[in-house]
Amino acid sequence: MGEYSTVTELPDHKASKEQIERLFHRYHFALSFCKGKDVLEVACGAGIGLGYLGKVAKKVVGGDIDENILIFAKKQYNGRNKIELRKLDAQKLPFPDKSFDVVILYEAIYYLAQPEKFIEEAFRVLKKDGVFIICSVNKDWPDFNLSPFSTKYFSASELYCLLNVKFSDVKLYGAFPIQADSLKGKIISLIKRGAVKLHLIPKTMKRKEFFKRLFFGSLVSIPSEIEEGLAEYIPPVPISFDSSNSQFKVLYAVARI
Repeated sequence: MGEYSTVTELPDHKASKEQIERLFHRYHFALSFCKGKDVLEVACGAGIGLGYLGKVAKKVVGGDIDENILIFAKKQYNGRNKIELRKLDAQKLPFPDKSFDVVILYEAIYYLAQPEKFIEEAFRVLKKDGVFIICSVNKDWPDFNLSPFSTKYFSASELYCLLNVKFSDVKLYGAFPIQADSLKGKIISLIKRGAVKLHLIPKTMKRKEFFKRLFFGSLVSIPSEIEEGLAEYIPPVPISFDSSNSQFKVLYAVARI
C-alpha cells in the first residue's frame, strides 16, 4: 500500500462523530454545484464521496496519485457507468482543455509540491462558467496539527491569494466553529495543543484511533460510500479573506471562471 494510505480516510477505519460529520459536510456542500454537471474530484482517495455526487451529476471522474488507494473506489463503483476512476497527478491533469464543469480538491492541497501548478491545471480543464471547490483544514485553528507528507498549509488569506491569480471570483467560507464554551472542550483543546507541541500525536490514521477513543469515546467505521442523512449538515459561513478566521476548523473556497 502506498505511503498516502497511512494518512487517508479509508473504509472501515474508525472515526469520531465529528470526523464523519466533516466527511459528509464536504460532499453535501458540493452537491448543489454538481447537478447535471461533469465533475472531477482530484485526490479522491478511496472515493467515499463519488457515489453521493454521482446521484446528481451527469458524470463523475475520481482521480488519485496513489493507485493502491484507488483499489477501494474501483471495488465500490465497479459497473457504475457514471463514475470513472483514473490514476493522475494533480499538477499535470490528463484531460483536454474545458473538460469539466466542476473541479474538487478536498483536504489535499497541502500535500502538493506545486499547488499553484494545480490551480493552473484546474483552470485549464474547467469549462466556461466552471466552478472550482477546495476544502482544507484551517491552519489558524489553535488546535491545528499538520499531517505527514504535507508541504504547505494555507490560511484564508493565503488560499484566496493563491486562487485569485487565475480566478477573478473567489469566495471563502468557514465551517465547524470552535466550541470553547464547555469545560470539557477547553480541557481537550489544552491536552491536544500540548500533544501537538510535544510531537505526541500519532502520524497515521490507525494509530490516531486510540487518541480519538480517549477524547471522544466510542468510534464508528468510515463508510465505503456516503449516503444522505449520514450526519447533520450546517451550511458554512461566508468569511473575509483579510482576517485570520481562527474561529473555524475548516475552510472552503469556491472559485469561478
